Amino acid sequence: MTIDNLVLDTIRKRRSVRRFRDLQIPDETLRAIVEAGDWAPSACNDQSWHFTLIQDRQLMDRISVASKEALRRSETKWMVDLGNNPDFHVFYRAPTVLIASYRENAVDPHADLCAAVENILLAAWSLGVGSCWVGLARGFLSSPEAPMLLELPQGYKAAYAVALGFPFEATTGNGPARKSAPFHWIKEGKVLREER
Repeated sequence: MTIDNLVLDTIRKRRSVRRFRDLQIPDETLRAIVEAGDWAPSACNDQSWHFTLIQDRQLMDRISVASKEALRRSETKWMVDLGNNPDFHVFYRAPTVLIASYRENAVDPHADLCAAVENILLAAWSLGVGSCWVGLARGFLSSPEAPMLLELPQGYKAAYAVALGFPFEATTGNGPARKSAPFHWIKEGKVLREER
């Protein structure tokens, strides 16, 4: 049984977008997307995140080159192949990239950031903006040059990147099929298993 609800519908339909139109996202829309990240839960309400929006093609290209250099040093063949592919851009040539950073002395910064990034992905989708959480940028984001190049506040480290832009193709229907993980409840001393 599926319950109809705007939030649940957005969750079911959101998918990663890797082809973007050559059209910049309006500032007001980007502010709303970033604000959704601010409303994420965080450990002890620490709100340990900092977001950097990049709309500078040269900087995005520089980060892509550095990320591909890191991919070429991988022990995983498909990552090495991507690093060597001259046509591959780590941000899929999106018009905007969001970098999510955390305060180093935060209580649980990675959990905080993951919650914030998920809010950002869902908010973007609900506003007609495609997104892709880009793990392949990790090589650059963890480098010593990242905080300076991204002009991060003192005491912050970059952790995650999200490509943002209007999808090149119309997207309809639900996202890719999901495995229905079995789960169980413990109710009043009884274990109830449910297979979906």
